[in-house]
Amino acid sequence: MAANVPKIKFNNGEEIPAVGLGTWQSSADDVKNAVEHALKEGYRHIDCAWGYGNEQHVGEGIRASGVPRSEIFITSKLWSTWHSRVEEALDQTLANLGTDYLDLYLIHWPVPLNPKGNHPAFPLLPDGKRDVDHSWHLKDTWKQMEAVLKKGKVKSIGVSNFSKMKLEEILPSAEIVPAVDQLELHVYNPQHELVKYLKSKGITPQAYSPLGSTKSTLLTDADVVEIANKHNLQPADVLLGYLLAKEMVVLPKSVTPSRITSNLSGAIRALETLTKADVERLDGLAAAGKQNRFITPPWPIELGFDNWPKLL
Repeated sequence: MAANVPKIKFNNGEEIPAVGLGTWQSSADDVKNAVEHALKEGYRHIDCAWGYGNEQHVGEGIRASGVPRSEIFITSKLWSTWHSRVEEALDQTLANLGTDYLDLYLIHWPVPLNPKGNHPAFPLLPDGKRDVDHSWHLKDTWKQMEAVLKKGKVKSIGVSNFSKMKLEEILPSAEIVPAVDQLELHVYNPQHELVKYLKSKGITPQAYSPLGSTKSTLLTDADVVEIANKHNLQPADVLLGYLLAKEMVVLPKSVTPSRITSNLSGAIRALETLTKADVERLDGLAAAGKQNRFITPPWPIELGFDNWPKLL
């Protein structure tokens, strides 16, 4: 199966398998078993993050799979309390995963938090809002990301949850253009204009929560179900194949072995089956009244995204 997974070429020439396993909100045992199963079933791309709190168990799953490290594309992310200490954060992640390099390292959110605050991940102010480090500039985080790339500790660097506004805080002074921007992308939140902007800059869009998130209605959407039935596919296949057809990387998350397997094979089958008309129909769902984001953490600063809750 691994040979059938399409690859997408980055702006630096590196290639990424277009289907990866997401590991957010997966418990220790679940994520170890999920990663091991996924790799045995043909996945060659694992997406993780320091902020998920389970990198050590991801590493255990990788080793248990028996698949050589050299065959696996591993992504991790710099958490918000570490913006001023990129290499230190990366070293922790490498130790957690049990590897000496990453294939891709991302800035997880464009929100530097107080590194000396009252919590290692989510420092809070007395009013309960997240303690943002307003003195730190994203362009300086990016300089440190470029430095770890130059040292060979990572093969590619990129961002996650960056709007056009936030990208324009780093691009003017960047020596290296981000390889990717990982975003919440699916039929209800297609972010057409942002994706168009990314492609104009040579930045690959990656889709997290491509099936929606908890209590998502994407899998029961009438248009999605109708297209699935027409092609003898599952709704999840359609949702993933739609994004693959738009040359995006998809990161479906599951800890259920049968779903992990079907997400990979179904996504590829849908990519081969969906018509241009199907993709155009799905492209229009959000604008027809179904626009919905599922992931909107309470960051107390303006992120520059369309359809984001107003700041309180």
